[in-house]
This record gives sequence, structure tokens and C-alpha cells, in this order.
Amino acid sequence: MKVDGELPMGMGKITERIGQMVDAGYTGAQTIETGHDPFLPLVLAAEHSKDINLSTAVAVAFGREPLNQGALGNDLNSYSEGRFILGMGSQIKAHIEKRFSMPWSKPAARMREMIEAMRAIWANWYDGVPLNFRGEFYNHTLMTPMFTPTISEYGPPRVFIAAVGPMMTAVAADLCEGMLVHPLTTVDYLRNHTLPIIEEGLAGRGLKRSDFELSYPVFVVSGQTEEEFKESSKAIRERIAFYASTPAYKRVLESHGWENLQPELNQMSKRGEWVAMGNLIDDEMLNSFAVVGEPDKIVPMIKERYTGLVDRISINFTYAPLEQRPALIKELAS
Repeated sequence: MKVDGELPMGMGKITERIGQMVDAGYTGAQTIETGHDPFLPLVLAAEHSKDINLSTAVAVAFGREPLNQGALGNDLNSYSEGRFILGMGSQIKAHIEKRFSMPWSKPAARMREMIEAMRAIWANWYDGVPLNFRGEFYNHTLMTPMFTPTISEYGPPRVFIAAVGPMMTAVAADLCEGMLVHPLTTVDYLRNHTLPIIEEGLAGRGLKRSDFELSYPVFVVSGQTEEEFKESSKAIRERIAFYASTPAYKRVLESHGWENLQPELNQMSKRGEWVAMGNLIDDEMLNSFAVVGEPDKIVPMIKERYTGLVDRISINFTYAPLEQRPALIKELAS
């Protein structure tokens, strides 16, 4: 199993952190688009590392357009010598329209077309295919020599997208090299709802499951002391509640019979009751979404739960002392 870790937000600590991650034995390093740009830190990470994969997990796809996003991905893959994974997510309507001031409609169809448009642009750059992409959301029909990048021997990046529902999962299976599983996903949902769609899409492309990577950002509840354990449990319950308050993820709760909780959490979120929301996540839900245990049991529990289901695990081992983390990464990857 491949093991990825999260880089800090912003630029200040990237050089130090990527060195630590390489020394610790991580397979990949990820950035997340929250308060900072997710692409810029990976330039520093690429400069100060070798071999380790670098990925956005995720960059907000609909906050950009295909040419801009395709150029960023291409440049980073070239500079990192083929180590970059362009991980994209749709975000939700309110953020796209109100935070990014960009259009929102038919997210799965728009994501499909965005990937197809990027691939058309890359085909123009690398294979000389005339650029004539005309879609419902994007049109790209002009590319002149001055604006065509220098061809890289590493080609364009691999593309992963984040997905929960069946339509977005189908886009990943039909067009991508991998999928970023949302943290609000249980083993049952993954096995019974996600994987059948993935396998059907891959079969249509003449690919096998081994040709496609599923990346899972595991929630962990643990701690060296009772107080640390309680704080970890509180933080993860609040994160689960935050995600569960979003209508787009209601289908995961429905698959477990928890659908009545979603509208309640949604209303509480609108009132800003973030801490109280976490109190509604009971032990059954916590254990379904998170790996909960003593520090020395976490890695065996992750392997038992996810081996054979996913290919990459994203985890920072914050519950363990720094000097113990390389051994934990090696154990998880074995």
C-alpha cells in the first residue's frame, strides 16, 4: 500500500517538511486547496525531493478553466520529472459561485468535459492534433506556436478526481488514472457503491482494477494519553459532522440508515454550531468513518480494513512521536 502525507499550507515550511517526508519513507506528498494555492508549494517540493509523488488533493477544478489547469499540471509534471498527480475536486455550488465567482451547473458533466478539454489541449501540445474542442461548458479552438509550451519528455500528469456520488465516480472510472475517495466514506459504501462503478468503467476502457489507483484519506482517532485520545475523538467527530452536514454527501449516510441526521446537521451548520454538531456523531458512526484505537494498533487496523480495497492511504501519523513515524510508514506500506 502506498502512503501519502499532507504538506503544510503555504510556502514557508515546505522545504523542511518535504525533506522530512522523504526521510520518513512516504510515497507521496499532498497539498489541499484551503487558505492557500495548492500548486505553488509543489514547485518547492519538487525542487527539494526525488522520487516521491506530488499531488494536489485537491485543487478546486471549477475555480479554474481547462487551459489554466492543464498548463499548471503540465508544468509541474515536467518540473518534477513525471511525479505530479493533478488531483481535482468540484467543491460545492455556494463556494464556486460566491467564493470563486465562477459558474456552477451539472458538476459531473462539467468535470467530464473539463478533463476531456484538458486532454484535447495536451493532445495538441504533444501530438500536434488540431485544437477543436467544442462542448457545453468549454470551447478551446485556438493554439498558436507562441503559446504552445516546450514539449516535456514526461508528458502531461496523471489525473485523479474526488468523488462520492455515482455520476462523479463514473467520470473517474471513464477518464482518470485514479480517484480520491472522500473522507466521509465507509468500507461498506466503498465496496457496495463505489467499486462496482469503478470496475464497470474500467472494463469499458479495457483496463483492470490494478490499472487504477484509489486514494483514501483515513480518519484516525488515537493518542499517547487519555487526554490526547479525547481531543482526537472530539476533533474527528466535528470533522465528520462538518462533512455530513453537506447535502451532496447525504447518500453515504442513507446507505447506513443515518439520513435523518443530515438535515439536522445542515441547520446547525447554518447557525454556526460547529462544536455541538460533533456531539451528534455517536460511537457507531465514529468507528464506521474512522480507525479508532491505541497507537500500536492503528496500522494493523488500517491494513485489515483497507487492504485490497484501496491503493493509497493518506495519513500524517500525528498521534505518534516523530521518531516512530518512519517505522509506522514502513509497516503500513509493507
